Amino acid sequence: MQPLVKQHFLRAQQHMKLQADKKRSERAFEVGECDYLKLQPYVQSSVATRANHKLSFKYYEPFLIIKKVGTVAYQLDLPPTSAVHLVFHVSQLKKAFGAKHKVISILPHDDVALQIPLQVLDNRMLQRGSNSIAQVLVR
Repeated sequence: MQPLVKQHFLRAQQHMKLQADKKRSERAFEVGECDYLKLQPYVQSSVATRANHKLSFKYYEPFLIIKKVGTVAYQLDLPPTSAVHLVFHVSQLKKAFGAKHKVISILPHDDVALQIPLQVLDNRMLQRGSNSIAQVLVR
């Protein structure tokens, strides 16, 4: 009886491992690359301040990997104001694709004067609840 129970237990264990491995992915990161960091809502406030924690991001800005600690842990270059440990498990990291530096685009200065309408073709007043809104059709 005991060998039969042991056999069923091993078979169930193998089935559970097979199902768990379907969703699991192998992750490996290099020292010097930037990766996103996944944090719990109560920890996020020390890394980045948000007005509403429910609507905060799941992953935070790419942080630089300083060194590999063990086989599945990495030390990140976090801001000095953060109150969290610098070493994170590989499951808390996500590879950052695209530009490594933040690009801030400044809109070009528009030297063109404001456009002045040539002619008023039609106008009307719309009633939205208790407010009156004027609409003008111009050419």
